[in-house]
Amino acid sequence: MASFLEQLIGPRVPVDDLRTHRFRYATPTVIFMLARVLLLVSIFLPYWHMELEAPQYPDGLYLTAYVNRLTEDVKEIDGLNHYIGMRPLGEAAAFERASSIWMMIAMFLLVEGAVFVHSKWAVLLAAPAIGFPVVFLADLYYWMAKFGNNLDPHAPLSASVKPFTPTVIGEGGIGQFKTFAEMGLGYWFAVACAVLTIVGFYFHRRAYKPLYEAMAAKLKEAQPA
Repeated sequence: MASFLEQLIGPRVPVDDLRTHRFRYATPTVIFMLARVLLLVSIFLPYWHMELEAPQYPDGLYLTAYVNRLTEDVKEIDGLNHYIGMRPLGEAAAFERASSIWMMIAMFLLVEGAVFVHSKWAVLLAAPAIGFPVVFLADLYYWMAKFGNNLDPHAPLSASVKPFTPTVIGEGGIGQFKTFAEMGLGYWFAVACAVLTIVGFYFHRRAYKPLYEAMAAKLKEAQPA
């Protein structure tokens, strides 16, 4: 059991080695710290923006999505969507928004935990943070497609609008409505977190792989023939 835990958690750094190669061991720790900070700060920043141009709204309508809420002209956009049979935006990704803060905190703590695991298994702890930007984008596309392709056939303008998938990034639109969508600063902070985490594992491997291999060799020698 002890040897299993040692292989799972990895070796501890000898004090003399730590003093001699302080920068080597500090580098992945600092990079993971920066990644965690970016992920945490992203909670308070917009993840997605959409601007909608409609004849009755010459100044345009705006929608901003954070990980846990929708802001700006949500009611007005819902009013327009009602005529083509699209469900209210607040019904989309309700579970994701309700649990997002806890999931972000969990990813923050998992990346922090990766600092203390000096083996290849540390990657598993940080995997959610690395994959989060892709998952967010896929989830956004899923809900846009679900709402756009499941229009209410009894809506006032249902006969004039065919099912469609709203544009997630870039220019789009339907009928007289035009949209422009882009990812927000919070999303790019999450991407930066994922990139930094990957970079951190490069330095993590360079620092701890020699120690891990030496530890594994000792454990192998200690096993009875």
